[in-house]
Amino acid sequence: MSQKNLKDMTLAELWELFPIALTTYNPDWSEWANEEILKLSTLLRDYNPVITHIGSTSIPNIQAKPIIDILIEISPDIDWQRVRETMETAGYLCMSVSDSRMSFNKGYTPKGYADKVFHIHFHRIGDNDEILFRDYLMAHPEAAKEYEHLKLSLLPKYKHDRDGYTEAKTEFVRQIITQALKQ
Repeated sequence: MSQKNLKDMTLAELWELFPIALTTYNPDWSEWANEEILKLSTLLRDYNPVITHIGSTSIPNIQAKPIIDILIEISPDIDWQRVRETMETAGYLCMSVSDSRMSFNKGYTPKGYADKVFHIHFHRIGDNDEILFRDYLMAHPEAAKEYEHLKLSLLPKYKHDRDGYTEAKTEFVRQIITQALKQ
């Protein structure tokens, strides 16, 4: 029997194949992010991107899904379709597209996760609350630990439900961004 292509799987099948798992902070994550950022900088040089490592893997000493999140900000006048074609030609899988955001994945296989997994988030320049969130947690280790505890508490219920897991963290994330904007 042949394996299903990832694009042909239902959301439930994908969540089963790629459950949420939190792991101890790995200092290699920063190096992996920098290597991928260098590749993306070269690939996307014509678009003058601003590229940043975001997400829990960018915050030292908290558990995280071992998935490197990278934010790429580009000008609003750049055509999404051209960017999408560039990314897909380079082997990234497009996961979502809207007028102001796109996301891509790399490192997912029909057998599960590859050794290095990346989520690439394209936003328009200035749409970068993820950086505020990251910087606040890095400057406030107690808030970072509170975030880690929240994620650990959600894991049993949402192990196979990424949307639910993300939604359950939303209020905490909003509160942190509000605090960050006050500083």
